[in-house]
Amino acid sequence: MSIHTPTAPVQDQPKRIIAIDIVRGIALIAMASYHFTWDLEFFGYTDPGLTAFGWWKIYARCIASTFLFLVGVSLYLAHGRRIRWNGFWKRFAMVAGAAVAISVVTRIATPDGFIFFGILHEIALASLLGLLFLRLPALLTLVVAALVIAAPVYLRLEAFDHPWLWWVGLSATSPRSNDYVPLFPWFGAVLLGIAAAKLASASGVRARLASLTPGRWANPLVFIGRHSLAFYLIHQPLLIGSVWLFSQVMPAKVETPQVNFLKTCQLSCEQSRDTEFCASYCVCMLDTLEGEASLDRLYNNDQTANWKAHLSDLAGMCTAKTEDKMTEGGAQ
Repeated sequence: MSIHTPTAPVQDQPKRIIAIDIVRGIALIAMASYHFTWDLEFFGYTDPGLTAFGWWKIYARCIASTFLFLVGVSLYLAHGRRIRWNGFWKRFAMVAGAAVAISVVTRIATPDGFIFFGILHEIALASLLGLLFLRLPALLTLVVAALVIAAPVYLRLEAFDHPWLWWVGLSATSPRSNDYVPLFPWFGAVLLGIAAAKLASASGVRARLASLTPGRWANPLVFIGRHSLAFYLIHQPLLIGSVWLFSQVMPAKVETPQVNFLKTCQLSCEQSRDTEFCASYCVCMLDTLEGEASLDRLYNNDQTANWKAHLSDLAGMCTAKTEDKMTEGGAQ
């Protein structure tokens, strides 16, 4: 008679945590809602600049942060004990390939704002760099995460203004892109996810999450969360295609460049000043740009240093004029 030792469960492949799939699914639906609003803006059904400022901007950053945080969590859960290179490289190739495809397509479709380093580019690069942090203490990972997030506030340099360095995220001016998610500060969210997964594993939270079994209501979210890359690649062509078809039947009202400028300027200005000031300031900017026949240059996204310096001078001049005008009005 032989004695057989019971086979121990494979520790390198822990039970899948369904809660993570659910959160990822919710984030994907939130992303789709943001993209749908962006599509409406692109076709002129909403005010220009709507999704670039205020709550919509915060909403977009929360969605991106959630995705990247989950990238860090998943990276640690999959490779924290031992890096499974075959699975890693397969996933990396899929994400990197999709990122390149998006760059090519958007370069053709929207050359003025094509996606040269968006969320998928960031996920691919962050997955590689994240491997360096899988064995480091959670506290050290959190410290590095804080430094990465804070870096763009303190380390912006003109040396990074070259287009080949825009992916770093430390350029003095932000490049124009429909989806710009550079290494700094966004890699910080991935590091936060790695640190959180480490702490959850050490504290027993990971085991408790793995034991949760949500009801059937969660099945659609779980399905989307487990096929996140496919959902990401498919949803936007479907959404933008739908809005385009609708625009062929009921096209949006076409506004003049002047009206679009005033609306965008007002939205941007009101992030820091009151409505009355912004109304006067934006009229000043429009009158000045039209007076020197340079409004087209603004819409053509001129990125030269001389033009940027000129815009800054115009903004300073109109700010001073508007403040003087309001001061005189208040004194009367």
